[in-house]
This record gives sequence, structure tokens and C-alpha cells, in this order.
Amino acid sequence: MKITILTLFPEMFSGFLTTSIVKRALQDNKLQIELVNIRDYANNKHHHVDDYPFGGGAGMLMMVEPVVKAIRTNTSEKAHIILTSAQGQIFSQSKAQKLSEKEEIVIICGRYEGIDARVENYINEEISVGDYILTGGELPAMIIVDAVCRLVDEVIAKESLKNESFNEHLLEAPQYTKPVEFEGYVVPEVLISGHHENIRKWQKEKAIEVTKAKREDLFIKYAKEKGKEDAN
Repeated sequence: MKITILTLFPEMFSGFLTTSIVKRALQDNKLQIELVNIRDYANNKHHHVDDYPFGGGAGMLMMVEPVVKAIRTNTSEKAHIILTSAQGQIFSQSKAQKLSEKEEIVIICGRYEGIDARVENYINEEISVGDYILTGGELPAMIIVDAVCRLVDEVIAKESLKNESFNEHLLEAPQYTKPVEFEGYVVPEVLISGHHENIRKWQKEKAIEVTKAKREDLFIKYAKEKGKEDAN
């Protein structure tokens, strides 16, 4: 998979791209990430990429021309182009899964007060990472890349993905490691029993219990899907 990130601050990605799973995916050639500085496509000597909005209003807007030039110069026709935006659909695990199946993704990082609305004519979708305001789209881009990267084939073991939170609209069951007892808190006996079927049943029961207690919205989705399965 190739991911191209269009940004005004490529230096923000230096640490992100040289640590953990993303670093390993790049080293193993499972992922290719290219950083493109939108300022390189400004049509003025000072490389300004922003200007005052028509009609007035606070702040500055990113101009359409440098962004479109950056897209056309650095992407192919098959690229799936994303704009990070507070107006976009909320990012989710299911969206990450769909994006991981793409051959080429482009992420445009917004900045300033916003971006010229005409950019929407050159993208496939807008994505938001939550209902809050950030100073730019670089952090959302990192979130999207991180979530997508780990789902790309052979980046991490498939077994590790099998029981993750949000699969089947459920959170993960509680997990424990050594020591078995700590200050009176003891690891559930079933987990050290060695009985794999009982462990599996316990984990599913606890996943349902935890989801119902902590994320009722997800539990409702799970219950609806389960109801459909039972009906069939």
C-alpha cells in the first residue's frame, strides 16, 4: 500500500514514521509513505498557501490551487483521496478496514481556519477523528495511518487482530499478566485453567459485559446484529 500525505508541516511526521509498527511496516516494504509539502506548489515567491476568505470572517484559508497541484503531481488516478475535516464522517475501525484494502491513499492535512471549499471537488471523502477542533490535520492523518497500517496484510499477526476491540461491535474482554495475585487482586481462575473452550466463552461473556457497561452505543449495535443472526 502507498500512502501520500499532503501537509504544510512534514517535519511533524519524523518521529511517527521512525517508531513502532509504522517503522517496521516501512522497513519490511509492506507500506510506502510519501510526505509532500504543499508549500512547494504555491505560485508565489514567498510560498504562501493561505489567504483571507471572500465575504469576510476570522482567520485564513488554505488556497485551492496549491492543494490541487500537489494532488495531481503526486498521485495516480486510482488514488483514494481523503481530506481531514471536522465536517467529515467520524473515523472508525470499519472505515480503517475499508481503507486498508485500498492500493493507494492520499491524505490532505487541513490548516488555518479551513480550506477552500473547491478542494471538495478533487477528493473522495472527508474524515473526522472526533467532534473537537485541532489546529491542523497532521494528528488526524497519523491516527488514520496508524489504524490502517496495522490492518495491512502481514504488518502484524492475524491472530493479534482477531479479538480486538470493535470487532463485532464489542470491546475486548479484560486481560491480565503476571503476577497472578497483586495486592489482593487475583487473575480470574479460568484464564490460568488451560481449558481453551472455557477461556473463549469467558472472554466472549466479559466482552459483552464490558461493552454494555462502558459503551452502550456499541452494545446496541451488537444486539441488533445478533438479533439479525438469530432471525436467520
